[in-house]
Amino acid sequence: MNIETSASEAVQPPAGARDAEGSLTISARGVSKRYHSVMALHPLDLDIRRGEVFCLLGPNGSGKSSFIRMLAGYLTPSSGSISVCGHDVVTDGLAARRLIGYVPERVPLYNFMRVGEFLRFAGRLRGVEEQHVGREVARVVDLLALGDVVGKPIRTLSRGYRQRTALAQALVHDPEILILDEPTNGLDPRQIMETRALIRTLAGRCTVLMTSHILSEVEKTAHRVGLLLHGKLLGVRAIAETPNLEAWFLSVT
Repeated sequence: MNIETSASEAVQPPAGARDAEGSLTISARGVSKRYHSVMALHPLDLDIRRGEVFCLLGPNGSGKSSFIRMLAGYLTPSSGSISVCGHDVVTDGLAARRLIGYVPERVPLYNFMRVGEFLRFAGRLRGVEEQHVGREVARVVDLLALGDVVGKPIRTLSRGYRQRTALAQALVHDPEILILDEPTNGLDPRQIMETRALIRTLAGRCTVLMTSHILSEVEKTAHRVGLLLHGKLLGVRAIAETPNLEAWFLSVT
């Protein structure tokens, strides 16, 4: 997977976005999530711009997964609203989900399928027209360097190739938004660098919303970061304007 860039290279602001610069793809207003007596996510407001890499940073249990699952349509907000390119994720959920590619932390893959077969299946599920499925599968196979394993059963893949396959299925319909929940968990150092480089290449073409609890990964990957702790959004910062992310994290926690 020959897409690595220098680890010391600063993450640049998004360029080449699909629509007007600064336009929003994700907008949340007063969004909260309660599980019985537990408030997993307190009401928050958040805007994420088209073409940027935005990271929700926080420890396990901070509310990161609750937010992205509501965004992806897996959970319903207890209060407030979330829109995706103007489509409310509850009242216009189908239209919103068509614009999203999602890779959860524990990726559900069909182990009995071969990689190429699975990606064609995912493309059809995501509404890619039949005459274009082969072209779109070829695009993501090339993007994720899956050519060597495209004919192999998923059950035989290494952890790194399984992660690439998961990313490929999320990108096969060329979504406006890519959601990555802890995308480097369980990967070895080289695989982490490759995943980081891939996310950089996607910036500007689509909006990337990722979650992480690793400060160094956020610094090397994201344009902006939102800090969640105990279900509360404590602040949002641009990485380029935050020379010491660790110091900021400690100052607000």
